[in-house]
Amino acid sequence: MAATCTPDTFANPSSPFPFSFSSKSPLPISRFTLPFTHNPRKATHLRSLYISNSLSQPTTTTTTTTTTTTTTKTPPEKQPFPSRFSPDEPRKGSDILVEALERQGATDVFAYPGGASMEIHQALTRSNIIRNILPRHEQGGIFAAEGYARSSGIPGVCIATSGPGATNLVSGLADALLDSVPIVAITGQVPRRMIGTDAFQETPIVEVTRSITKHNYLVLDVDDIPRIVSEAFFLATSGRPGPVLIDVPKDIQQQLAVPNWNQPIKLPGYMSRLPKAPDETHLEQIVRLISESKKPVLYVGGGCLNSSEELTRFVELTGIPVASTLMGLGSFPCSDDLSLQMLGMHGTVYANYAVDKSDMLLAFGVRFDDRVTGKLEAFASRAKIVHIDIDSAEIGKNKQPHVSVCADVKLALKGMNRILESKIGKLKLDFSSWREELNEQKKNYPLSYKTFGEAIPPQYAIQVLDELTDGNAIISTGVGQHQMWAAQFYKYNRPRQWLTSGGLGAMGFGLPAAIGAAVANPEAVVVDIDGDGSFMMNVQELATIRVENLPIKIMLLNNQHLGMVVQWEDRFYKANRAHTYLGDPSRESEIFPNMLKFAEACGIPASRVTRREDLRAAIQKMLDTPGPYLLDVIVPHQEHVLPMIPSGGAFKDVITEGDGRTNY
Repeated sequence: MAATCTPDTFANPSSPFPFSFSSKSPLPISRFTLPFTHNPRKATHLRSLYISNSLSQPTTTTTTTTTTTTTTKTPPEKQPFPSRFSPDEPRKGSDILVEALERQGATDVFAYPGGASMEIHQALTRSNIIRNILPRHEQGGIFAAEGYARSSGIPGVCIATSGPGATNLVSGLADALLDSVPIVAITGQVPRRMIGTDAFQETPIVEVTRSITKHNYLVLDVDDIPRIVSEAFFLATSGRPGPVLIDVPKDIQQQLAVPNWNQPIKLPGYMSRLPKAPDETHLEQIVRLISESKKPVLYVGGGCLNSSEELTRFVELTGIPVASTLMGLGSFPCSDDLSLQMLGMHGTVYANYAVDKSDMLLAFGVRFDDRVTGKLEAFASRAKIVHIDIDSAEIGKNKQPHVSVCADVKLALKGMNRILESKIGKLKLDFSSWREELNEQKKNYPLSYKTFGEAIPPQYAIQVLDELTDGNAIISTGVGQHQMWAAQFYKYNRPRQWLTSGGLGAMGFGLPAAIGAAVANPEAVVVDIDGDGSFMMNVQELATIRVENLPIKIMLLNNQHLGMVVQWEDRFYKANRAHTYLGDPSRESEIFPNMLKFAEACGIPASRVTRREDLRAAIQKMLDTPGPYLLDVIVPHQEHVLPMIPSGGAFKDVITEGDGRTNY
């Protein structure tokens, strides 16, 4: 389901992502309005990307027609970009690259210098628009760029040197691809004449990352830099978002040139494959199927993060309950009565019950991931499945739908909402008995946990944090048990509030992601809920937090173990410990390592809490302390994340009881 899209106008001159598309067909074709708002933190002089030559540029007009008159408005003329150089002045390729980033609206980058990227860093020092947040490891840099992009919708930009600097970006690129995060990663490379000679710090990063990026470039001509940067941002943000890598040899960075900022982007194949607007008849068919169903349920994922308003309106019009994936949390308010919260392996019993018993599954912006479906044959086996996704490759990949629409979910929801609003009074949608059935499940199987003496249940710690922040904090996590508890017990009521490594499951994500979120949202409360295992993987970023004075709060759920692996050992390996204890075996009674010393070394205030009765006051102190703060919360390692559907299992296999204190 594709349509040939012609770049027709570049609307909204104030936006750093000015692309919109139209077709000469009289039928409504998708206008890929990119849902990225301008970063309000810096008053910078930005202009829309101007593309000329081979792309048609008719005058943009807005026409309003009535029975008697037609009014035409012409948009104001674009302001020239305030370049540091005169138009015909030669400048280094590195300066062209930095200005190209400025012209795309970039105001923050996460860049770690090295021999092959020094020229880019020198050029960054000459920019009065772009601020560099210096990570202490390239992986920290790209995870921070992800946190920036996930929390704001604006593409994150990271820069690394060649060789090990570039390979340290690999986990972040893979993570961004799996979770559809717009990232532009720039790497230095050895000079062109040395490529392929096994030069010092040379790696073929384009080849290394080919399968974990949406697209990548090796720049071989300095004159291509403006076009390549324009294409990279467009590719990263259009269609299904993802990471794009640009590899720039050092001699290209040093070469003098006069840039041509009016080069057209050259992506004819990609443009032709961008999905068109959904067909009205398909949307009407979906509405008809909904009206015929008795037990419909919405299964929404990360593809709905930009469609929260439309999704909420759709639920208001239909009364259909909503189950969310890990990536989709916040696209529909978790505190709403119609929210079933998260489904899947560690989803709520009632969310998984709803999918299992449903006769209509509306899968919007999802990919039927194995951690959601479990045994595919048993997943929603009684339901007619409607799958709407912007990526045609996802439709039918894991689960064959009865009706599929390859389109932007936002446009599809808008179209269905129009149809539903036009049929108010005619269409009788009454799912009250189905909702009552699910409410009974909510009462019988709520998310719960047990308390043992003075020990702090990790779930309780997250509940208290939710209460004390009124559910308004931006939450980042590492990967493991704490990640699942943060998904279950914090109530996310808006999109881009929940930052986690979903598809890749990359430990060490939480701390640097919080850095990116704090940079993109300086007024927000940003909390990294982390585990001791994940925290240690990028602990060096405490230095960045201190130097940049970012007000990040770290709530460390410290159980001295790799908790999720321990849970599987308990359940499936007779509790045999296979290198999952992270403390010092010779001093098991002590907390090791002492996380407070890491914080102290970086000048960050920190404290430890071990008793439940002291927890609320400790979290309040963390939130009230200006600047960064680390709270080390000691929790028992015997806790299990429940409910749990074992890998490859079905709803009937759900586990709701037990922990590491029980033998299996």
